[in-house]
Amino acid sequence: QVPLVESGGGLVQAGGSLRLSCVAPDRTVDGYAMAWFRRAPGEEREFVAATNWNGDRTYYATSAKGRFTISKDNAKSTLYLQMNVLKPEDTATYYCAARLTSTGTGYTDESDYVYWGQGTQVTVSS
Repeated sequence: QVPLVESGGGLVQAGGSLRLSCVAPDRTVDGYAMAWFRRAPGEEREFVAATNWNGDRTYYATSAKGRFTISKDNAKSTLYLQMNVLKPEDTATYYCAARLTSTGTGYTDESDYVYWGQGTQVTVSS
């Protein structure tokens, strides 16, 4: 098991920013691909952004491109999601996910990941 703990969610006005963090408290994550997904009320969980083990490759959903930035600090065992120009439609519970690099090649599907956090709520008011 790889416990993942998200933080940084909250209530923000449209146009504002938030930075989400996901930390693995008991291990290094430098051998892991990691990602952010989100689930809006009444919707399926969807891909937001992902990065490979060392952060030099990133992947974004169309809705996140140009507004969100994913980054990974292996020394701190932490994944980040900087979210700018937030919109009401970004309101969701955001989940961190991880998998060992050696266990797969995909980055954008839920099934690519084995370990999941409990989520952090982001609410964007109009």
